[in-house]
Amino acid sequence: MQFGIFGSAQASTADLGPETGQGFRDYLDMAVEAEALGYRSSFLVEHHFTGWNQVSATLMLQTALAMRTTTLRLGTAVIVLPWHNPVLLAEQAATLDQISGGRFDFGIGKGYRHNEFAGFRIPMQEAEGRFEESVEVMSKAFASRERFSHRGRFWQFDDIVVEPPPAQKPQPPFWVAAASEASIRRAAHRGFNLILDQYASPEQLGERIALFRTERLAAGLAFDPMQVAVARQMHVAGDKVEAAQALKRAAANTQRTVDVSRQPGGSAGSHVLSYADRPGATEAHTLYDTPDGISAKLEALRQAGVAYILLTTLGGSAQLRRFARDIMPAFSQAKEPRGAATANEPTLA
Repeated sequence: MQFGIFGSAQASTADLGPETGQGFRDYLDMAVEAEALGYRSSFLVEHHFTGWNQVSATLMLQTALAMRTTTLRLGTAVIVLPWHNPVLLAEQAATLDQISGGRFDFGIGKGYRHNEFAGFRIPMQEAEGRFEESVEVMSKAFASRERFSHRGRFWQFDDIVVEPPPAQKPQPPFWVAAASEASIRRAAHRGFNLILDQYASPEQLGERIALFRTERLAAGLAFDPMQVAVARQMHVAGDKVEAAQALKRAAANTQRTVDVSRQPGGSAGSHVLSYADRPGATEAHTLYDTPDGISAKLEALRQAGVAYILLTTLGGSAQLRRFARDIMPAFSQAKEPRGAATANEPTLA
């Protein structure tokens, strides 16, 4: 198994205001240390207008991280395509890919928070169409060194060539968050990598990974377990009492996300809402436990076919160090999960 870090960063800290930017520098320091500890990646969200000083310029922060690291993969989870000019975004993504030496993982999504669409004055009903058109434009921009024009519903471009080209060929891998069968099938057939949510049980994850694998192979595409990342909240506790206290803090943090995810009238929103109405459901499968307890939960995930986990922690570098020291070594040497490709199936590097 391999592990990355996943979540947000804030310009402020507990003691210093957002005008200092100290929270961003603290995150960069933590991610640099994560690389030294053997973590594979840093995935960052994109959010706007919350008042929490969350990451709003994700690619800029990851570019700063690229300059301080050499092996850490730099991911977005996710850039919300409906809010961005796809040509400008493709240029920025390619620049980050170049600066990092081909370490960019391009997580993309449609968005779900009503306040963000309202703030940008973009109707949520346009999210699907804007997403699809942006993927089309960016894919063409990444793959072609020839000039092209585009006439779409939302964007028009004349005689353009996107500069620079990305370091990865034909482009940085697209990652999408998906949970439903339909969305997993679409991701598999389009050659996208998959991010699975932090609330699903090992049994649910196993089913989704198996479906993704089957659909990729049916489409003539290789399958590698590292094409699927599973998010998990993590806190390595000294005992069960500490774990329970930390989980209570995590539940309050999750509730804040639930509150901004609900749309007016109670209509659709984030996948977290499908868990939020059942008491304890958003905390049921967290990695908040003692080292032995977390190891047992990781083994269940490994048996379900999970090979790549993105960890969210409120405990900063201290938690990453403890996980790397007490838990990670046993799983970095573990045998392949059940969902791994067999010897006669192609895999991706």
